[in-house]
Amino acid sequence: MTLSVTVLGATGSIGVSTLDVLARHPERYRVFAITAARNTARLIEQILMFSPRFAVLIDEAGAAEVRAGLPADHPTQILVGEQALVEVAEHPDVDVVMAAIVGAAGLLPTLAAARSGKRVLLANKESLVMAGPLFMQSVRDGGATLLPIDSEHNAIFQSLPANYAGNFADSGVRHLLLTASGGPFRGWPAEKLQAVTPAQAVAHPNWAMGRKISVDSATLMNKGLELIEACFLFNCVPDQVKVVVHPQSVIHSLVQYRDGSVVAELGQPDMRTPIACGLSWPERIEAGVADLDLFSVATLNFEPADEQTFPCLALARQAFVAGGTMPAVLNAANEIAVEAFLAEQIAFTAISEVVAATMQQHEPRTADSLDAILQADREARVIARTLVAERSTIKESIN
Repeated sequence: MTLSVTVLGATGSIGVSTLDVLARHPERYRVFAITAARNTARLIEQILMFSPRFAVLIDEAGAAEVRAGLPADHPTQILVGEQALVEVAEHPDVDVVMAAIVGAAGLLPTLAAARSGKRVLLANKESLVMAGPLFMQSVRDGGATLLPIDSEHNAIFQSLPANYAGNFADSGVRHLLLTASGGPFRGWPAEKLQAVTPAQAVAHPNWAMGRKISVDSATLMNKGLELIEACFLFNCVPDQVKVVVHPQSVIHSLVQYRDGSVVAELGQPDMRTPIACGLSWPERIEAGVADLDLFSVATLNFEPADEQTFPCLALARQAFVAGGTMPAVLNAANEIAVEAFLAEQIAFTAISEVVAATMQQHEPRTADSLDAILQADREARVIARTLVAERSTIKESIN
């Protein structure tokens, strides 16, 4: 049977890797819809290669560019806007949704896919960070199949018992060990981070990722968001998740069992492996990834995360413990701060300062509805932008 796939965020690194895997198995998958924010040139290439039924852009200007770049008789229908994202995620002809839109923008279509009972391949961790309880309830109510695609969570998924039902005690699990590369500034002293440039921050030593996620990896916020995601995915609390810095990025994460054994998933640092796992589970398919040669790797190193130098990880833990709307506030403030850093408006070290100050000004509320979550997100962005403006003025005066 051929499965119909919607790829949300098709022009990003995860989307490109997903389409690469799909192209290797035309007998198993067909591309139903692809979406993009602003990379119209890449989207046009993808439309010409896969001829999806729909392609979605966030605005009419982008849609006009794509239409102009396609033959007049091309069958792909070009749609525009957030509601169109939701429609291609929940469409009755779709079997699988790759949720790979970065940030809060991915929440609504990913929720729609869950509510409509799709196989949801979750690469948009912000959906769980912002709306964890609501999202997991949507998965249950819709009868969706949720498979994590972040390499760390996919590794944990593969390392847990096949019949894991969300309870550590019943499964003999003691801890989840979430690995982190440490990013490009591992081992740097705090005072040296003040002068970090965007070009340095996006140069990840192991993974090919988008600019925003690369900065999150450099601040360890990515690991903080993943910690929150792990707690919702595997029904645990932060004390049951240990972050382990593993510079080689060969072990993607581990599960510690009560009997002293540790089960790990190893592989090349290539996102096509967890993508192929999610697409074909419980089967295995070719992903185009080279075999791991342990003899060439030779050495595997491990060290604790430095939460004093990189406080974003601790902030994420605090946000989960505070609960309610606080994780959504953490995420919103971080998005604004990272955007400002990439625009060279604030220093690298100001990212965590903006997030911490935004959280301090927010009194967490019950996150029992999508409206409550989105309201908290909007409020946090207003606060964070004010804090960015203050620090931007300071940065200009220093320069």
